Order: sequence, then structure tokens, then C-alpha cells
Amino acid sequence: MSQIDWLVLSITLIGIIAYGLHKSKTTRDLDGYFLANRSVPWYLILLSIMGTQASAVTFLSAPGQAYTDGMRFVQYYFGLPLAMVLLCVTFVPVFHRLKLFTAYEFLEKRFDLKTRTLTSFLFLLQRGLSTGISISAPSIILSSLLGWNIFWTNVFMGGLLIIYTVSGGAKAVAYTQQLQLIIIISGMALAGYWVVHLLPANVGLYDALHISGKAGKLNVITTGFDERRFNWDDRYNLLSGIIGGFFLQLSYFGT
Repeated sequence: MSQIDWLVLSITLIGIIAYGLHKSKTTRDLDGYFLANRSVPWYLILLSIMGTQASAVTFLSAPGQAYTDGMRFVQYYFGLPLAMVLLCVTFVPVFHRLKLFTAYEFLEKRFDLKTRTLTSFLFLLQRGLSTGISISAPSIILSSLLGWNIFWTNVFMGGLLIIYTVSGGAKAVAYTQQLQLIIIISGMALAGYWVVHLLPANVGLYDALHISGKAGKLNVITTGFDERRFNWDDRYNLLSGIIGGFFLQLSYFGT
């Protein structure tokens, strides 16, 4: 890496953490730590959710998935609007009225402490494993670029996340995710520009899209039916995307 690469990387990492901690310096109680004193504007919450979903794993794996198997995996996002509408109509009003911090606090009120403890443990176990994957994926890239040991790269990445998350709470996460989403979108736009720019001289963007379409890589919607019979071995289709994606997004955003 050149000096300008190091400079951009350092400014980005330090700037994101410092900005998040600065925005959350007024956090003094549990309401401020978990709910940012209910003062974060709706559009910032929206950007934060989008930034959380578009993780480094998505940024790295989605292009590879599209290259090898096409765009069919996008169908899993079709269940997202349905899940969000259901959650906004049912869960959110209850949580807001009862002034709850977490869904597990509601489970304790509705059932008992054992139910809350068990579901909290299962959630932490699941998200802990998922976070490990989310950290290891960019760490592989970063360790290759910097020549660092992969173990210490994971420790470094995880340490940065812990600093601004634990120190600043929900407000720090919301503001830093906003910046990260801007960086991700900017990186995608820049990468898209260079992909088109580096195409062979006799191949334009239209030609590249035409070739991809002929190869079946741009088929977003597939019914799953093969010769009038449903192919149960096809994991990416409209039915599995809507049903599976619906319950998957419920588990993401309902907890």
C-alpha cells in the first residue's frame, strides 16, 4: 500500500470512531445508551439500518455470488418489505408504548425471567457467531493488503468495533453506520466506474450487460418450476425468497 492509501485508511478509521463518540458524548443513562434518548431522526435510523445490513460480507460476497450463480439470490430480499410492515404494525407500537429497551424485556413481562434469559442467550450466541464471520471477511482482505497476521487483524477489527459500540451506545452506532454507508456507496460507485472503464476497447457497457443476460446472470426472478414441476432442489426462487426471506427478516429486525 502507498502512503496515500495508509492516509485514507487511517483518517477513515479514526474519523468514524471519533465522530461516533463525539455524537454520543451526552449519553448518561440507559435510555441514552440503548435508545439514544429517542432523539435520533428517522432518516438517520433508516440509514443506520441500511448500513448495518450492507456489511462487509455483503460488499465482498454479493458480487462473487452474482458472478457464479447470477442475481437470483436477490429474491430473498422480497420478503423484507412484508416483514417490516408487519413489525411496524405489531411490534413497534407495543415496544414504544411500554417504553422497552429490548424485545427480551417484553418477553420477561409477558412470560418470565427464564424465557428472557434463554432467548437472550440464543440471540447472543447467534449474533456472536455471525459477527465473527462479518469481522473475518474484511480481515482477510485487510491482512492481504497490509501483510498482517490474520489473527491480529481480526483482533484489531473487533477492537475498533467494541470501542465505539460499547463506549457510545446506540447513538454512536447510528452515526457511524451512516458514515459507513456513505463510504460503501461511494466505493461501489467508484468500483462500478472502473469496471466499465477497464472493459476491452471493443466492449461497451451495453455489450457486457447483453452477454451477462445471455448467460443467465441477470435473471433476478425465477419461479422454481422446471417443465411444470416445482424443483425443490432450487434454493433461489420466488417462493423461497418471499417465504424464507419474510421469516429471516422477522428474526433480524424483530429481535
